[in-house]
Amino acid sequence: MHKYVILGIQGSGKGTQARLLADDFDLEHVSVGEIFRWNVQHHTKIGAQVRRTIAAGSLVPDDLVESVVGERLAAHDWNYGFIIDGFPRNARQAEFFLESYDIDGVINLHLDDTEVHRRVLARRLCTQCGADFNLLARPPKEEGTCDLCGGQLGTRADDNPAALAVRLAAYHGETRPVIEIFQRKEYVITIDGAQDITTVQDAIRTQLPGIS
Repeated sequence: MHKYVILGIQGSGKGTQARLLADDFDLEHVSVGEIFRWNVQHHTKIGAQVRRTIAAGSLVPDDLVESVVGERLAAHDWNYGFIIDGFPRNARQAEFFLESYDIDGVINLHLDDTEVHRRVLARRLCTQCGADFNLLARPPKEEGTCDLCGGQLGTRADDNPAALAVRLAAYHGETRPVIEIFQRKEYVITIDGAQDITTVQDAIRTQLPGIS
């Protein structure tokens, strides 16, 4: 059983890289962002809170994130292990996580702010099924239309320059110290996230312990 964490600013490709690893190595992909988006789309109480928070360009409160992650991992449907993305985002969350789980490796995807802006502002989300697209790396076959369900594509509420600036500031101020915490306690690999998807995935598989 292997347990991994993947870190990186929004737009760095965490979700894509995590899914590739999960599919090939029977890992459970735990995406905090997808959990919150599901709640938003299904109009739950958690979803309403998340919607207000992201519309303001803020990060979801620690208590709520920790509760959601704890509940998800408590399901124990990860027989061969898991890879978690979107968590932890700050030092408190990192310490909370390490108290409960032994991590086999941490993937840190590095991406500079200019490339973050370029990628994030090109993202599109299906308003019907929630599928992700990107006009640069993974465009839909038909402009404005979801390949999976035919729904209309739109932008996320927090994918705008003002909200992105807030998230970048929060990332540099809070999330980077998480990497330092993991480097003191866990095996961390840093990969250039500006490379193409295949090159990044190959680098991860070459360097990550337990993956072959």
